[in-house]
Amino acid sequence: MLDVAKRGRVAVVTLNRPEIRNAFDEALIASLTRAMLALDADEGVRAVVLAGAGPAFCAGADLNWMKRMAGYSYEQNLADAEALATMLRTIDRMQKPTIARVHGAAFAGGVGLVAACDIAIGAPEAKFCLSEAKLGLSPATISPYVVRAMGERMARRYFLTAEVFDADEAYRIGLLTARAPAQELDAAVDALAGHLVAGGPAALAKIKDLIRAVSAGTIDEAMIQDTAQRIAEIRVSAEGREGIGSFLEKRKPAWTKTEGA
Repeated sequence: MLDVAKRGRVAVVTLNRPEIRNAFDEALIASLTRAMLALDADEGVRAVVLAGAGPAFCAGADLNWMKRMAGYSYEQNLADAEALATMLRTIDRMQKPTIARVHGAAFAGGVGLVAACDIAIGAPEAKFCLSEAKLGLSPATISPYVVRAMGERMARRYFLTAEVFDADEAYRIGLLTARAPAQELDAAVDALAGHLVAGGPAALAKIKDLIRAVSAGTIDEAMIQDTAQRIAEIRVSAEGREGIGSFLEKRKPAWTKTEGA
């Protein structure tokens, strides 16, 4: 259902239900949430890749799960939705940087997984669809991440039309941050991961928090003061002092000396 492998300082989490194009149900949602929490707490892991086994990244909700949901009460549906929302928030709020490796179909909730990751790189053959409207449903739970990734204007189109769009369009509107030929996709992911593990681990976590803070706020005196405090704090931290010292001394910082990736 879910495979977790470590390559040096990089963990690769693979959705492993290829027979149903990695569609998720309540069990996979719970498993993925636990795995991401564990990796975020693992000091040996510096970056996390999310991938899918077989011909697709993630086709969204498992049909059998959807059949069960059709008979659920409002309270049961709310609990299910909250579990999915928790999974997406867990991925989004990880201190470790995340990369979505996208190939084949990324539909409905699969688009939400792509959008919740910090970086998303896809093969040209990847296809995307926010299909909920054609099922009489709404992409409510994934919407905060997808709207943030593609913007309100494009969300209005693709949420409402439920069109299938390709990797070029996904890149144009910001859902994908990079593209690579299918045969070069793993190498491209590895190259990005290599850049990530070269950064200071505490700095990466602080940068992710910084992005959330400034993107949600207004450039006013409070934000200016907050950003000044952030840089002052990190400059006097052990990692900040090591980073500056290594740069001035023309050596690699301590956190890169045991890299296996």
